[in-house]
Amino acid sequence: MIRFYFHPTPNPAKIALFLEEAGLAYETVPVDTMKGEQHEPAFRTINPNGKVPAIVDTEGPGGAEARVFDSSAILLYLGDKTGQFLGTPADRPELLSWLFFIASGLGPFSGQAVHFQWAAPEGLDYARNRYRREAERHYQVLEDHLAGREFVVGDGYTIADMSAWGWIDRASRVMKGETDPLAGFPNIKRWFQGIDARPAVARARAVGKDHAFKKDADEQTRRAMFPSNYPRA
Repeated sequence: MIRFYFHPTPNPAKIALFLEEAGLAYETVPVDTMKGEQHEPAFRTINPNGKVPAIVDTEGPGGAEARVFDSSAILLYLGDKTGQFLGTPADRPELLSWLFFIASGLGPFSGQAVHFQWAAPEGLDYARNRYRREAERHYQVLEDHLAGREFVVGDGYTIADMSAWGWIDRASRVMKGETDPLAGFPNIKRWFQGIDARPAVARARAVGKDHAFKKDADEQTRRAMFPSNYPRA
């Protein structure tokens, strides 16, 4: 059994997709980051960094319980555990390269673009421009790579596709103001539509729908989500 610590945001969405694709038995454990539940001591024992997603595998290596945090680490762990969605052995160098391109580039810059365009106070035009343009640059890297390709790595569907899907699914937030945020990236759009049509995607989107996560971005939420903006108590 996998205990899956979840909030409906891009990085947990990747793990929901893997779990649904692989048919693994799992229990969803809601972590309402807008209420600050990611900072509670019980969750910090699962992820000391206080972020979702995280998992606890009750049947980890040697039969012992194992925790794994960070979406890329979880995808690799579950891929190795199940032997699924890792491509061929020859694909491994490309798989790792693209997985960590998403982890260190596409994802973080997309996240910062969302933050500075939607959540930051006015008067930060330099930051908004930097992160929006860097997000666009990372999109272009993926766009160029996907020319003539059905999948990110090799000839099959892998965790690299799942990882990229989690963030490209939020393109309308990253590309604020665009009616069709993927219009300028036709290869990404074609690829995304192919991934998004998979039956497991609909199931992954349904994860957590039975839980009433907080939606109001009030002072409690700002302190929970952006604690570094506030003096330490």
